[in-house]
Amino acid sequence: MIKAVIFDFDGLILDTETAWYDTYKQILKETHDYDLPLSEFVKGVGGGDDVLLEYIGKEVNGTFQPDVFQEQVSVMHAERLKEAEAREGVEDYLKEAKEAGYQIAIASSSDHKWVTTHLTNLGLIDYFDHFATSDEVEHIKPEPDLFLKAIEKLGVKPEEAIVFEDSLNGLIAARKANIKTIIVPNPITEDLPFENHHLKISSMKEMRLAEIVKSVDKAE
Repeated sequence: MIKAVIFDFDGLILDTETAWYDTYKQILKETHDYDLPLSEFVKGVGGGDDVLLEYIGKEVNGTFQPDVFQEQVSVMHAERLKEAEAREGVEDYLKEAKEAGYQIAIASSSDHKWVTTHLTNLGLIDYFDHFATSDEVEHIKPEPDLFLKAIEKLGVKPEEAIVFEDSLNGLIAARKANIKTIIVPNPITEDLPFENHHLKISSMKEMRLAEIVKSVDKAE
């Protein structure tokens, strides 16, 4: 029986990923006249950006300064997110989860300050009982550490929780933690080769949370 719901943050609750890609793409075009392929950017979604930065460094022939670039990206990305809103259906799911008595957690490859600052700005922070973030674990997604930390804090077994994810790295991590996963892709991740998930929906408006929980319970 489901007792807890675990949400990713970036790309799932707030579509930071499209904003990241647009920002990376714009700055690289302006500074290096380089077009960043979505197929390369998306490899790091849900996890870290080390592989992407290494790739960019090779592509722009040694003129790339990662620290300078990341500072430029951070400033522009913050501007893009100032007026951003939560993805459709997110608050409906959070309200439904609270009313049903489920515990609610975040498991994010971003750090605690990033997640809580944005959730506060979105007016959603009070829905969450626990946070598992990158500054608490040794390995981020696609390793399972964040989800294992989340269920430890929630005090539930893997089969008593469900995960909502938008990325392939997140799905892989949840699978390693043996937690059933619902995929809700964003425009950046919608074409990724998701496999072995419980359900994939286009948005949280597509199905009520109760329908998803019923589907998961039936699959037990």
